[in-house]
Amino acid sequence: MTRAPDRVSVLLPFPLGAPFDYRRPAGMDVAPGDVVLVPLQGKSVHGVVWDTAPDPDLPPGKLKALAPAPGLPHLAAPLRRFIDWVAAYTLSPPGEVLAMAIRAPLLVAPPARLGTGWLPAEGMVETESLTPARRRVLEVLADGRARGLADLIREAGVGPGVARAMADRGLLRPVAITRPDAFGRPDPDYAGAPTLSPQQAEAATTLAAAVHDHAFSVTLLDGVTGSGKTETYLEAVAEAVRQGRQSLILLPEIALSAQWLDRFARRFGVAPAVWHSDLSPAVRRRTWRAVASGQAPVVVGARSALFLPFPALGLIVVDEEHETAFKQEEGVIYHARDMAVVRARMETAPIVLVSATPSLETTANVEAGRYGHLNLPSRHGGAALPDVIAIDQRKAPPERGRFLSPPLVDAIAETLARGEQAMLFLNRRGYAPLTLCRHCGHRFACKNCTAWLVEHRRRRLLQCHHCGHTEGVPKACPACDTEDSLTAVGPGVERITEEAALLFPDARLLVMASDTLGGPEGAARAAQAITDRTVDLIIGTQIVAKGWHFPHLTLVGVVDADLGLAGGDLRAGERTLQLLHQVAGRAGRAEAPGRVLLQTFSPEHPVMKALIGGDIAAFMEAEAAARRPGHWPPYGRLAALIIYGEDVMETDRVAAALGRAAPHGEGIEVLGPAPAPLAMLRGRHRRRLLLKTRRDIAVQPLLREWLARVPAPRAVRVDVDVDPVSFL
Repeated sequence: MTRAPDRVSVLLPFPLGAPFDYRRPAGMDVAPGDVVLVPLQGKSVHGVVWDTAPDPDLPPGKLKALAPAPGLPHLAAPLRRFIDWVAAYTLSPPGEVLAMAIRAPLLVAPPARLGTGWLPAEGMVETESLTPARRRVLEVLADGRARGLADLIREAGVGPGVARAMADRGLLRPVAITRPDAFGRPDPDYAGAPTLSPQQAEAATTLAAAVHDHAFSVTLLDGVTGSGKTETYLEAVAEAVRQGRQSLILLPEIALSAQWLDRFARRFGVAPAVWHSDLSPAVRRRTWRAVASGQAPVVVGARSALFLPFPALGLIVVDEEHETAFKQEEGVIYHARDMAVVRARMETAPIVLVSATPSLETTANVEAGRYGHLNLPSRHGGAALPDVIAIDQRKAPPERGRFLSPPLVDAIAETLARGEQAMLFLNRRGYAPLTLCRHCGHRFACKNCTAWLVEHRRRRLLQCHHCGHTEGVPKACPACDTEDSLTAVGPGVERITEEAALLFPDARLLVMASDTLGGPEGAARAAQAITDRTVDLIIGTQIVAKGWHFPHLTLVGVVDADLGLAGGDLRAGERTLQLLHQVAGRAGRAEAPGRVLLQTFSPEHPVMKALIGGDIAAFMEAEAAARRPGHWPPYGRLAALIIYGEDVMETDRVAAALGRAAPHGEGIEVLGPAPAPLAMLRGRHRRRLLLKTRRDIAVQPLLREWLARVPAPRAVRVDVDVDPVSFL
């Protein structure tokens, strides 16, 4: 056996640019990927032995000794390579990327999960007088191993009342047991042969074969809403379970996981492990260790789940791959969809990208032959797609002071009269997106951001949806002191709810917005209420657009279909199309055809025409044709520099210096510096520069050289966003 070197490199989970060298004590064997304890500034901290070669010229006397950290998982080589790759691609310190994989709270040993188990009462041997059910309970316990109530009744094939009655009569005695973590092994044959259409079955066979081959591949699985994409890719998950390998399913909005989890449990008999920020610290620790030990065969999670320490990752699925929620905008700035492809390559595993409206980036990769393509063109069970109809608000405007047009009001009334459900969609939270004074025109703005305050009437608050700043609604205008002069401009979801309650007083209303649901549990309760038909009319924001299946919902009304089309965002049209197509997909299923009504001032807009005509592909082809000549993504590369500072003059000075030092050359263009659309955010001034290059030019070397020319002072921060999706 080759001894470990006397010195090793250790990467620490802090914003550090490189590993540190430490001395390996005599007799201690370490290998890359081992978690160890090392001294740092008078403290003992965890780090990971890294693959970087230590500096042989560093004097031994300057090296501090590391110590073992027993009981902690090993970080496999694919994850270490992935961390290094993400750091290099995003220009982030490797230690900051490592921190997403081994945050300190995760390393604390979780307490034993104690519960109550049952054994036969001591001295009890007479069983002839017992009922057959009670004898079966004792036969199960004859091996001397205590069981919890759920396991006992399952193994004995009896009801819970039998075991409880035996305990009450003194036939069973309680004992303390350690409960295993609640990550059961999915049974790929639990539900029997799935009922799939021929198109689904063909796609499922292809995906399962990719898992069986243990080779890297990328496949786009697209299809209309309701075509059964989830049921199709779950067959690939089943194959990974059969192979003894783990699966990771990424969802853009973990609050939407309730119905997905139900589908999974019906298919496999158990729930998967779940990973998101709303979990308690104890659950996160148990889940993290279960993943690292291979005891969590399937994980469904938010984008951060991509950095979990899987030892045997055999499949990655990115559901709703087009969603911008997969982009991490703070700290290490990365796109989880794109990094998931990289991790799959590192793990030599297939990845499936799933969407009814694939991103132009993914479509371009399919056209270039880099990704495979599977399509489900029709709804499962023969259901028809909903009819999409535009309501031209120039010809059929709402009544004065209202936001729902007469055709939409009539359609809702007809739907409710038939005993069916309807939904109103508005991509705005709060009561109104702007509050101003009727007397002097004063607009209420956030003191920390370049943004208007949104009124939340029920809570009597004005809130900034960028930094969270809140203030009470004043009695008088702070600019002119006029009392009772404030007015709400534009609709928010609360204002639409107020209008709907007046128009449909007998309807049972439910508001679904990210700040009213209260996380995954609240979303699950709301979904169950809709499924149970205790709700007639749903009023929701973007959270209602994605992934839900409500069989009795037959009408969707989009209050402001034009929202999102304005402004200079490169992807404004693409995003609006994707969002409204998702919303439309909530309407109607097999037994009840659906309708979608779009309130718009621009029914002739290409997005509206694509939605009404159902020709999404033609719209995306036109988008591609518009971007190719200018080398805009996905036919070119973008990277943004965002300069932050509390002092406006110092921020402008650094931005101007970066502008003067900008790279030049054929196929390279730099735009800016300019104030960001949100020129102030959380009390800091913001300036932006945008680097645009041809597709064949790597932007990372250009960015490194550029930043090296202009060292930023401590008071100013420069963030790098490679492949930006937001331009705020």
